[in-house]
Amino acid sequence: MVSVEVSGSGELRAITIRREAVDLDDVGMLEDLVPAAVTGGLRQAYAVQEQKMDAVARGINLGPLGGLLG
Repeated sequence: MVSVEVSGSGELRAITIRREAVDLDDVGMLEDLVPAAVTGGLRQAYAVQEQKMDAVARGINLGPLGGLLG
């Protein structure tokens, strides 16, 4: 009912609220849905960021001193 778009750097780019999420008699539900959607979007963005960093780190020699002295 509420979705967000978050960049890989954690910037909130858009919030979409579907019509059925808006109930003037239950504003509290919408107030709960928005932060939950933002938190979920941030978690997904950080997970993708972590996966990309892991892929980059696998290609680097991180042995003793990263191979810098040998």
